[in-house]
Amino acid sequence: MKIQDKVFVITGGARGLGAGMAAHLASQGAHIALIDIDHESVDRAANLLLCHGIKAKGYECDITNEAAVETTFSKIKQDFEAVHGLINNAGLMRDGLLVKVKEGELISKMSLQQWQSVVDVNMTGTFLCGREAAALMAQQGEGGVIVNVSSVSRAGNAGQTNYSATKAGVASMVVTWAKELARFNIRVGGIAPGVIATEMTAQMKPEAIDRMLSAVPLRRLGEVEEMAHTLQYIVENDFFTGRIIEMDGGLRV
Repeated sequence: MKIQDKVFVITGGARGLGAGMAAHLASQGAHIALIDIDHESVDRAANLLLCHGIKAKGYECDITNEAAVETTFSKIKQDFEAVHGLINNAGLMRDGLLVKVKEGELISKMSLQQWQSVVDVNMTGTFLCGREAAALMAQQGEGGVIVNVSSVSRAGNAGQTNYSATKAGVASMVVTWAKELARFNIRVGGIAPGVIATEMTAQMKPEAIDRMLSAVPLRRLGEVEEMAHTLQYIVENDFFTGRIIEMDGGLRV
């Protein structure tokens, strides 16, 4: 699918990977609808894209709320007249050990809130946005593409019971949706990044970064632009569907 003049919806688009991928698509001539829970940030991010001479608009939306998601996609359809692509990028991390025991004493457990909050954003939010985008694309009859952002942690990672489980679920949605939506010429792909240099990683302690890099064969963080190039490949390659691209520098957790 050609990127120019197509309409892409990006969740978690106010900052980080979402904003970076949005800027890359906008530079290729795409029109961008950004979804984020932070009203001011998403409006600011959308306004920054206007310099590319494209249409861009931010939408405040809690993607864990079904009614809010339905209303938001209805507004996007009204404002842009079509939806050709969705990047399910929004995600949440609430890391912690399943149980912590010291000298036979139970110190702590992963709380239900830690579990549920991550499931709500990463899985339910991805499902709701994917469903609404697929419905619009199928009705339009022009095909389209959905890209879910998973993670290298989908294989399982200590301290990330909640996050790993949701990212495995997001990856399985790619395969399931690709099979279901092919009849409408809607392709579905996924990207499983390792550690990417964003505002979040910039705030981490140097020793924490060093520990992560020791497991990466390339010995560096990934760049947002490299993530964006992977996205572009999926969007433009019309024979790509039902697969996950690992973009992790060789990292294995």
